[in-house]
Amino acid sequence: MQFDITTLGVILIDMFPSEIGKSFSKISSFIPTPGGAPANVAVAASKLGGKTAFIGKVGDDHFGHWLADVLDKNNVNVSGLKFSKEVPTTVVFIAQPDPNSYDFIFYRNPGADTLLTQNDLNIDLLKNSNSFHFDSLSLQHELYEIATHRAIEIAKEAGALISYDFNYRPTLWSSKEEACKKALETCKLVNLVKINEIELEIITNTSDFEVGSQKILEYGPEICVVTLGEKGSYICTKNYSEFFPVFNVKTVDASGCGDAFIASLLLYLSKKKNWRENLTPTYLKNCMIFATAVGALTALNRGVISALPSLNQVENFLKTKGVNLSWGQ
Repeated sequence: MQFDITTLGVILIDMFPSEIGKSFSKISSFIPTPGGAPANVAVAASKLGGKTAFIGKVGDDHFGHWLADVLDKNNVNVSGLKFSKEVPTTVVFIAQPDPNSYDFIFYRNPGADTLLTQNDLNIDLLKNSNSFHFDSLSLQHELYEIATHRAIEIAKEAGALISYDFNYRPTLWSSKEEACKKALETCKLVNLVKINEIELEIITNTSDFEVGSQKILEYGPEICVVTLGEKGSYICTKNYSEFFPVFNVKTVDASGCGDAFIASLLLYLSKKKNWRENLTPTYLKNCMIFATAVGALTALNRGVISALPSLNQVENFLKTKGVNLSWGQ
């Protein structure tokens, strides 16, 4: 079977706060919710009609089997998911001072996801995927990083679009400088970089997303996508760049919007085996508008996986906004 997207990396339990607008010390309770950016991307693309797969590791515990079941029920291939009897499933507690900002405390010292090795890789998935996506959380432990690099090599040899999300979590790095160094090294290995405005400034020393994107491309990627939260997003390639405003919706919870955004962008970019044929201005513009709509719909509900929209929901939403995507080349 050919997959549109295979993702690799952390899958965990998000402990969402029962209340928004409170610090950790004032939150009365937490709600366990399936999460992890690469897993979110796989589910988001699947809900949009894509064929997706996930590679990662969870604990051989209640949470780990729950996560596997969630992926399976959302039609994500889990043949690449491994179970560890050594350590438990990774857990992260989250506080939301407001709907658009988050604080994190990771229980991952280690967590099961960090024990993924190259011997755990499902080679068939990597050889039969139009795109491969991962983030920086799989680059923080030596054997995990080796596995990620090997996965990149296999997928790239098969012609896949290689996508990287910086996904900076300061508490997981020894320093900002270490995270920046690792990010720039990784940029040389990939075709697409997805980054938010804070991360862009960390890496490029500029808050100007147009200038910063050009600097990212100088390291080797062919596509740089900057997500700017409620301000919009920006895409930059060698021959095309454009800013896209958000759709006006009432945000309940912005968590996972970036994952939903990149999932839909990757899904449509990898519709052709030779994904570079899709790097035309018209097609990229349609991809970005569609991805913006997916992100907006995800913000309408709390959580991530449960909030991700279906293809029908996105198409109906775009109709209400008077948007007709022709997907012309």
